[in-house]
Amino acid sequence: MAAIEQKGAAPSRPTGSPAGISGGLSMRTKRLLWVWGFLAVPILFYAIIRFYPTFQAFYLSLTNWDLVRPPKLVWFANYIKLFKDPQFWKVFRNTFTYLIIGTPISLLLAFVIAYFLDRVRFMHNFIRALYFLPFLTTAAAMAWVWRWFYQPPPIGIINSVLGMLGIPQQPFIGSTDQALYAIMVTAIWAGLGFQIIIFMAGLRAIPNTFYEAARIDGLGEWAILRKITLPLLKPTTVFLVVFSSIGFLRIFDQVYNMTTNDPGGPLGSTKPLVLMIYQTAFNSYAMGYAAAQTVVLFTILLIVSLLQLWILREKK
Repeated sequence: MAAIEQKGAAPSRPTGSPAGISGGLSMRTKRLLWVWGFLAVPILFYAIIRFYPTFQAFYLSLTNWDLVRPPKLVWFANYIKLFKDPQFWKVFRNTFTYLIIGTPISLLLAFVIAYFLDRVRFMHNFIRALYFLPFLTTAAAMAWVWRWFYQPPPIGIINSVLGMLGIPQQPFIGSTDQALYAIMVTAIWAGLGFQIIIFMAGLRAIPNTFYEAARIDGLGEWAILRKITLPLLKPTTVFLVVFSSIGFLRIFDQVYNMTTNDPGGPLGSTKPLVLMIYQTAFNSYAMGYAAAQTVVLFTILLIVSLLQLWILREKK
């Protein structure tokens, strides 16, 4: 009988075994520990690289730091000085001119090219690579090439072509009226390839069954574009609108390299807010004032992005 009882008894588990240690944790808790264990390093890295400099910029914007003396709190004096500066409002107008004109033109061109390029079968990949190539080009090199294009003849190609057509040569980046739009053309051209690729990806993601059903119902190409393609392409459009708007609000490379003799010129007619921040910080060494300008730019970017997302949001 003792042997039977000993045989039927469950073996005792050592108290020091691993199962005894982790037996108190549920499977859900274990998964959460693993997830947060893997996420801890990138979250910490992102906080140090992104959040700390952002909060530091807000703090410095309330000081008069000039790299020589320690920061001294002046509270909102930098912001008062900024909003009273007529140069800031001129730069503000230039920045929003890049945004309001450049964004819709670039997106319209990109969509039209992507729409028709999606139907091309002969050398499709080669043509798509040609459109994408400017996006891979270094901004400084691209700006200098376009600066050469805009020169008077016989150096400038554009003015040489205009002369062949009997059109008077244009000053382009040498004119206070034309310089901003001449630089805007280069910015649109530089980002066009990326926008085309994204639009084509969005077009390819639309199921063909929608188009087949529309053609069976007798809809024409314009009706299909208006009632099927554009509505289903809305998420792609929202992404590109926000992405392109941020790009034009932060425009710097083209302006700085194409107006290198007088950055932001002539007479400040092309100067964007980012270039003003750069000159304030690294020419005048007024770091507190530059930080205030950076905070203003951050606020503009945030408001414009949220406003666009709200306008283009999906209606339920």
